Amino acid sequence: MADVYTPFEMLEKLISFNTVSHRSNLPLIDFVEEYLSSHGVTATRVYNDEGDKANLYAHIGPMVEGGVILSGHTDVVPVEGQDWSTDPWTVVEKDGKYFGRGTCDMKGFLAIALAYVPHMIAADLQTPIQLALSYDEEVGCEGVIPMVKELAGKMPKAAMCIVGEPSDMKAVTGHKGGIGFHTEVTGYEVHSSLAHIGVSAVMTAATLVEWHNKKNEEAVANHDPENEFVPPFPTYHVGTIQGGTAGNITAKTCTFINDFRLLPTQDAKAEAEAYMDFAAELDAKIKKVRPEAGIKVTPKFGVPGLRPEENGAAETLVRRLTGDNSINVVSYGTEAGHFQNENISTVICGPGSIDQAHQADEYITVDQYNLGAKFMRDLIADLS
Repeated sequence: MADVYTPFEMLEKLISFNTVSHRSNLPLIDFVEEYLSSHGVTATRVYNDEGDKANLYAHIGPMVEGGVILSGHTDVVPVEGQDWSTDPWTVVEKDGKYFGRGTCDMKGFLAIALAYVPHMIAADLQTPIQLALSYDEEVGCEGVIPMVKELAGKMPKAAMCIVGEPSDMKAVTGHKGGIGFHTEVTGYEVHSSLAHIGVSAVMTAATLVEWHNKKNEEAVANHDPENEFVPPFPTYHVGTIQGGTAGNITAKTCTFINDFRLLPTQDAKAEAEAYMDFAAELDAKIKKVRPEAGIKVTPKFGVPGLRPEENGAAETLVRRLTGDNSINVVSYGTEAGHFQNENISTVICGPGSIDQAHQADEYITVDQYNLGAKFMRDLIADLS
């Protein structure tokens, strides 16, 4: 017998799975796969290398090209250290809001899409819908990369993708990209009074950090005032740094985590190479003092930006269904650019506000959730 859930019941079910990024998402994937199977829909998994996480995708409707992908990530950010007034893994309705980790970002959208699977099947779709659930979006969009490749190779090519990140049900047509690094500097310890024969990893790292400051100054000075992003320029950031043994010893090690948030028109590869080239020049310089010294830069993540499309099919569809005619771009990253890079017209549109994402007592308003459900009904009707 086919399993049937209302959108709220499906939200309750998805929130009950603790899918913080450092944990496995397989219990949630098991549930979704069994649910889809009960409706005669075959789902396919794409595992990570360790086999403890999986993407899931499925095709509903005729096996033809030109369909619409509904994309969302299954992982959520941690709750540790946050002061929650409710159980994060139980949906609590209060004051016109549904509270729970992931209600907004972004199990709300997934719950609506999954709850309406029976309606998709009953509607006799003329244009197919593909469901795409990913892992590890919150730690660098790692899961979606192999899934997009497999979707393109094993399923009829979709024409459009709607990424259901919280956007207040508005069409978001652009977002910044991001690249991140782990930078490790190895110095050579001597007494600070003999610093000329040693290498301070901390002071070398400071030179690398200053590179970021100079890039930020250049970005502000050269930005386009008509740019609609906030801020309207790229940012170069060092988030954490550790190093040093004592105040009178040149530091042996110093490590930091750095990232760039780039406009979608920028060449991310060129920006990364500029930093790594500077690090290589500095590496050669400190090796002349002590051959044991060095700099190692390890890329950690790369999230492509979403470029606004001229007369984009996905944007046109979403605007027709929502009536939204506003111009919306955001500075945070999503999985959207990965779909766009496969020549799939892509837009972001989902219920809830990003302002509530990642917070203690995360919530989505009931009104937004209902708007999301209406959008799904209208989408199914439009494709039938």
